[in-house]
Parts: sequence; structure tokens; C-alpha cells
Amino acid sequence: MLRAIFMAAGLVLALGIQASESVAPDPSGLRLASVSALVTKLDAEAPLFDKRADWVMPIASITKVMTAMVVLDSGADLEERLTVEKRHFAAAANAYSRIRPESMAKRGDLLHISLMSSENYAAYLLARHHPQGYDAFIQAMNAKARELGMENTHFVDSSGLSDANVSTASDLAKMLSAAYRYPQIRQASTASKHDVWFTQPGYSLYYANTNPLVRSSRWDVLLSKTGYLTDAGRCLAMVVNVEGEPTAMVFLDSFGKRTPLGDAGRTRRWLTTGDGGSVAGAAARYEAEKAGQLAQRQRPASENPIGGPAVGTSLQASGASQ
Repeated sequence: MLRAIFMAAGLVLALGIQASESVAPDPSGLRLASVSALVTKLDAEAPLFDKRADWVMPIASITKVMTAMVVLDSGADLEERLTVEKRHFAAAANAYSRIRPESMAKRGDLLHISLMSSENYAAYLLARHHPQGYDAFIQAMNAKARELGMENTHFVDSSGLSDANVSTASDLAKMLSAAYRYPQIRQASTASKHDVWFTQPGYSLYYANTNPLVRSSRWDVLLSKTGYLTDAGRCLAMVVNVEGEPTAMVFLDSFGKRTPLGDAGRTRRWLTTGDGGSVAGAAARYEAEKAGQLAQRQRPASENPIGGPAVGTSLQASGASQ
């Protein structure tokens, strides 16, 4: 009898421990500096945390994840050498590139540095050399968004240099989930560095990852993309291993290069310990000001069908997309 009581108590205790382990931390305890954010286990039905996750906002170079999926879906030869064509429309301000016009590079290398180092010219060239042409490539990006259920997403270029490339944190989590199924995207976006050999003329260029977390021994980053435009602020979308669980994190529009990294650190600590940390004063003031501005530009989802942007109307934007 006594043994049965102990066994029952042990079972209750074990069930209690399992239940407590499955309970997510209190979302109200997480403090983030980004205007919009979403945290979710990959392919989960409901997010662990969301903050203005349905707000439609410019996404800068987060765009390039969709660009990579469209390139890979097209079945185009990644070993094919593509000519560095001059742009057929004016580039946005600060769209500097070290790539020399008229030289040639492998499509796979251009894909790699578009994701890893956010090379804007490379992303443009991937669309320019699409088998059906540039305009068809942009159409394919929007078709892919519809396929993935990204109802508040719209693309007008392949680099993210336009502030008319818009989405929501919720939509971008869907994009990350889809992109995670592409081994080439996972590998390229998390590589620390990459050298590209160009021909005609022959020269080599070295590129580094724009996300320093991929080089940290304390992080296991499984997929990554940074972004920056003046209108978009600092953005980060990635999938990271948190206690054995692939976890998507999306941070849109924050202050300063290191602010989205700080949000990532606070999020991981919150997921593992329940401690949501605190936000520096300057970052908090930026978040409050930008949230106030963006609140005036939001529309109900019924008024913003996919295929047209809710915010951001100019073809070009100041600031380099990263």
C-alpha cells in the first residue's frame, strides 16, 4: 500500500514537472525595442510572443529570403555564369557595390552573397537573369507570397531597396518556415564568410555575414537575414536553435545596428529563464516615436489585399538595404 502511494506521488510529480516545462514564459515579461516582433516555434499553430505582428511595414533586405526561394524554385542552373548587367532602372541611394559591370559570376555565388552579405546588386542580377525576365521574377515573388498565405505582403524589387516592399512579422514567420526547408538558404545565410571569383576580368571579392550572431559560439543560428532602410529601421529575421527547438524570431524596425541583436538576446533569455530584460532609453524612445508614426498608416486587413502595399509608396528609399 505504501509503495503504491509513493508510486502515485511520483507519477503526479513527474506529470507536474512535464506540465511546467511545457508552459511558455509570460509574454508580458518580455521587453523588446523593435516596433514589431514575433517569436514562434517553427510551424507552431500559435506564436509564443507577438508585438504588433499584424502591422504592415517596410522590410528592407528581409526581401532577399523570398528572392532566394524564387531563384531555387525556378530550377535555374546555380553553376551558370551570369553577366553583371547594368541596372535597367535607377538604384536607390547608397546602393554601392564592389561588383564590376560586365564581369561574370556564378548564379549560386550571387545567391550566397545576397543572403549572407545582403549584396544588393547580386540580388538585382538574380532577378535580371530569371529565365522569364525581371518583371516575371517580381511577379513570382508575389505569387510565392500568396502561396504561403502571406496576405499582407507585397514586393516591387528583389533587393529590398524600395520601401514599397512591405510585410508583417506574422507573414515573415511564414516565410521563414518555408525558407527553412531549403538547405541552400540555411547554409548560405548562416555562413560566416564567402569568397566569390569573378571572370572577364578575373578578380576575387571577400564577403562577410551581416549578422554577427552566426559567428558567436553562444548561438546556433539555423537561418538568418538582416535588413536596413531609413524607413524600415534595423530588421532581423532568423531561425535559431533554442533548447533543441528551431524557433523563428522576427524583429522589425529598431534603433541602431545592435538593437535587434539585443532583442534576440532578450528573447532567448526569456524563452529559457523567463527573464525578459529591459530596453535602453534611446531605443525605447525610438520605438515609441516610430510606433506612433506607423499607427497612422495601418489599414484593416480587408482594405489591404495582397498585391498592393499599405505603407511605403516610393520606388526608391534612402539608406542601404542590409
